[in-house]
Amino acid sequence: MAKPIVLIAEELSPATLEALGPDFEVVNCDGANRAELLAALAKGVDAVLIRSATKMDAEAIAAAKGLKVIARAGVGLDNVDIPAATAAGVMVVNAPQSNIVSAAEHTMALLRACARNVPQAHAALKAGRWERSKWEGVELADKTLGVIGLGRIGKLVAQRALAFGMRLVAYDPFVSEERARQMSVEMMSLDDVIAQSDFITVHLPKTKETKGIIGREILAKAKPDLRVINVARGGIVDEAALADVFGTLDVFVDEI
Repeated sequence: MAKPIVLIAEELSPATLEALGPDFEVVNCDGANRAELLAALAKGVDAVLIRSATKMDAEAIAAAKGLKVIARAGVGLDNVDIPAATAAGVMVVNAPQSNIVSAAEHTMALLRACARNVPQAHAALKAGRWERSKWEGVELADKTLGVIGLGRIGKLVAQRALAFGMRLVAYDPFVSEERARQMSVEMMSLDDVIAQSDFITVHLPKTKETKGIIGREILAKAKPDLRVINVARGGIVDEAALADVFGTLDVFVDEI
């Protein structure tokens, strides 16, 4: 019996390859290279393993005759056309807890860097300027952190922010007020979170409903010195609107 064929379209950890073991035939391609991806899929594979650079859209799924599984080594699935996969009978899976601690810790690193103007101060120092007063920043203690999306990562961020003495408010239509209270978080509307926060951190999936959700109209309600950290997907925060509203672009974005 022929072994199932697994296409690895992006660089994955050695542990992933070890987990596949000898029971699978592994082939590789550069998933970010569209022509290479389509050619590899057309040869016939049973499963494809991707991260964020490979677009498994309707065209790619149609090219993969016999495909059974699309596996995303990460959380988000915005680079997979789930309706097209469903119509083709292809299972789509992800790894929702694979990097949640790393994402939460990275959020705190960006939060502290943003509060203390670390990138700006570092750039000034490298340029030979000592501008301590200009870039001294603010303390996190007693500031209000708005968590947009209180899921797995948002929850871990909230836990860590409490240790810095921050007041926590959040927007998430799928989390009850009682559950939030157990995490010392006050649930609010998105408008109120934006209006009351000194910092906001975004932990939403990128969908049609969330794309541009932090936009011009809602940013107009924010404090003039609001700092925005997006450790989710680009596009959830309308960065052009952010720059227009505040006259500068002070947003940290990092995809997971």
